[in-house]
Amino acid sequence: MDEPRRPAPLEVRRTALDLGWLMARWLEGEIASRPGYQPRFGPDQETAHLVPTLAALCRAGYVTTCSQPGFAGTGANGLWWEQRAAVELVVTDADLLHRLADAAYAAGMVVRINDHRRDGGAQEQPVVVTTCDGEPMTAFGGRIGRADMAIQWSGLHPRLYAEVSTGTYVSIVAPEYGPAGERLWSVLDHLTALRRENLAGPWATTTEPAPKES
Repeated sequence: MDEPRRPAPLEVRRTALDLGWLMARWLEGEIASRPGYQPRFGPDQETAHLVPTLAALCRAGYVTTCSQPGFAGTGANGLWWEQRAAVELVVTDADLLHRLADAAYAAGMVVRINDHRRDGGAQEQPVVVTTCDGEPMTAFGGRIGRADMAIQWSGLHPRLYAEVSTGTYVSIVAPEYGPAGERLWSVLDHLTALRRENLAGPWATTTEPAPKES
């Protein structure tokens, strides 16, 4: 994979690529706050081991907006909780979108696409990602309303807001509940080349992928 394009200088950071690099710095603890999230709070502790994967996605041109690991066990309320590993992203580049979708479909992941372009496009229904004692609790995917979109990206420069609010929102969800679905992160690490370049990373294997033909 080509070296990720670096963002513009701070004073002209007004593209989705720039936002992705800033989001990566927030994930890694270098920035205290991000749009649409409680000020001066970092990622939830349960997603700490996902930070390398999420940051690599953000630097590759995607912008992650929400994620959760695969989990199955008793929650703090004493009930049985199950989660699918899942991530939501906004994509504004068509080539990146196709690359992401192709990798996810090839790995057997559940994909939901919601196109927010002004002329419409795919509008797929949400998929349940968390249950409590078998009852649905949360879902990923579905079209974002105008008011919620403004809250999610509050504070952005108008030009940047126009770009991300009309982008394509993609949810990638493991079909399995529980830890088995953590294979999702390996799929995404291969997409960004993190798995090849960082064999000490959390999803590392002992074998590097074969080099691409020139």
